[in-house]
Amino acid sequence: QASLAAEYAKSRIPKPPLAEANFVMRRLSDDDQAFMRRALLIGLERGGSLVGRTPNELARLAKGEGHRFTVRQVASAGMKDGSVTFPLGSVDIDIGARCRFFVRDGEFAKKEAKALWMGYKKKELEGSLFGGMESDDEESPSLNPPTGCLVLPTLDRGVKLYGGKPGYESGLVSEFLPNVPSISGFFANGVLGKLDGTIAGNVGVSNENMLHGSSSQYVVFRSKTKRPIYSPYKAQQDVINAAAAKAEADAADQELAAEDEKRSKMSKSSFGSDEAAPRSKNGELIVKRREVHSGRALSVSTVEWSVAEKTAKPTSALEGYMWEKETQVDRLRERTPLALLMTNCKAAMSDPTKPRPRDWIGPVKQAGSNGKFVIIPECKRMEPATGSLRKRFDVSKLVKQLTVAGASAISVNSDGVLFGGTMEDITTAREASNAAAVTQSLDSGDGVVAPPILASDLLLYPYQLYKFRLAGADAVNLVVGALESKDLLYLTKIATTIQLQVLASVTSEVQIEMLTKLGPGSIHALVLSNRELETFDFDGSGEQALSLLKSEALKAFREKHGSDVPILVEGRVGLIERDGDNAGYIKALKENGAFGAIIGGGIAAINDDSVAQSLTSWAM
Repeated sequence: QASLAAEYAKSRIPKPPLAEANFVMRRLSDDDQAFMRRALLIGLERGGSLVGRTPNELARLAKGEGHRFTVRQVASAGMKDGSVTFPLGSVDIDIGARCRFFVRDGEFAKKEAKALWMGYKKKELEGSLFGGMESDDEESPSLNPPTGCLVLPTLDRGVKLYGGKPGYESGLVSEFLPNVPSISGFFANGVLGKLDGTIAGNVGVSNENMLHGSSSQYVVFRSKTKRPIYSPYKAQQDVINAAAAKAEADAADQELAAEDEKRSKMSKSSFGSDEAAPRSKNGELIVKRREVHSGRALSVSTVEWSVAEKTAKPTSALEGYMWEKETQVDRLRERTPLALLMTNCKAAMSDPTKPRPRDWIGPVKQAGSNGKFVIIPECKRMEPATGSLRKRFDVSKLVKQLTVAGASAISVNSDGVLFGGTMEDITTAREASNAAAVTQSLDSGDGVVAPPILASDLLLYPYQLYKFRLAGADAVNLVVGALESKDLLYLTKIATTIQLQVLASVTSEVQIEMLTKLGPGSIHALVLSNRELETFDFDGSGEQALSLLKSEALKAFREKHGSDVPILVEGRVGLIERDGDNAGYIKALKENGAFGAIIGGGIAAINDDSVAQSLTSWAM
């Protein structure tokens, strides 16, 4: 401590500049001493003794307070008296003014330039928030956006100082002024201008124009009238982006057309033969499950292979659809075995933090309690017979629109074989409906209930039910034409066990009679379909559903399961015209006892802005 005190007392003694420089240099490392000997610069404090203690220079620049020292190069030094001489004329130095020794360093120069621009952006932000940046011209449009920038460095800067690739300073301007279309400039022997910023606390300190021998000057231009900034580069990029977007859209359309053709072929050629599909005595399609172990045994050394011979071909679209679905389920089982899936489902049911299935049929009944025809919109990407229903299928966006439009429940087709859906669509739809309901409640002030989600798919195995339960479905739809009576009984019991409500889709009276044999309460709603299961196309007249509404089998079903089970219709509803209007067919359905309809293609055929209006007009 005594040694440090002595050194400090010695440093307080006034000395000539060179003696002070030698005093400082002796306390530096060898590398720093060599660095200081390259070229000694002296910075004179702006404002003299009024400034006080000097803070970090980079911190001042980053705050927008400007430089505290004007750095000058030493032209000559007197070795006898230790004095230094500045070039470019005489400099008035007040007694008591502080000075600081500087050396030229590329890395510090990079930090200095970046800190300077950070301070500029800080002042610009403060000006936009609190009333404008300072300017000598009262009419200067200081808050208008920059339109251009000139970079004027002296000859000793550039790659010589910064090293590396050229363009460091212009790149820095691009970073802090990203919207400026024009950055230009040139090197010079010197620059004329004011040193940046003002010194906090030094009122009256001049910031006169002066010649700077080693520096960079940045001149920022602004529009006085705030006219739009024209950028040739941006205009060119807009053209390029528009062409890229068009090419992307064309590629997407081609991909969509190829997908349509593929699925259309799957439903018409691969899923059926030229001959009529075989039918039983009661008129129902005869469908068989996929043959897994067919083939001829072939032994090679100790390995035995099974070679397929005369591979079976489906006799109808429904049979081919079932085979593809069985293959899809087999692949899922390889990734997630049934035992693990059941364990996950059981854990989700016992975990209070996991979402529980909501009542799907309750909101539907409530919507039709006043005698209105209930419309249940369906989200599906495509139809196997007609192709894509939408160019851009966004489940989240579509569900939000339907929720805002007031849908009591929503059906989501998650089949990936013929309809282009995925299991993730169920989860996305549930999350989107919840989010839309919360937003709508906050905007209107009234409580809006999120519509429950019906998973529409070809269900053949209990494995699929567990997958839908974990995906967030509230109800499932069974295609009765693809199931036997024992399968119906088995699937409905498992669905009830995992808290999923069951809808059943039928295309004939025989299928209705199969449901009549089930116990009361096993079916929550009956769906009469206009679909032809042999080709998977639709009955364009809509008479199939109307005839089922008038059938004796439906009367027996109502007597067994109760008249309060909703009877819904699906298949071209909203597109089939009667008496010159698509509402005429809906009126006929209602008059014959239909409670509502599931509409998919009809929703896709109208504009997004007209969804709410159509749902209201169809709900007679």
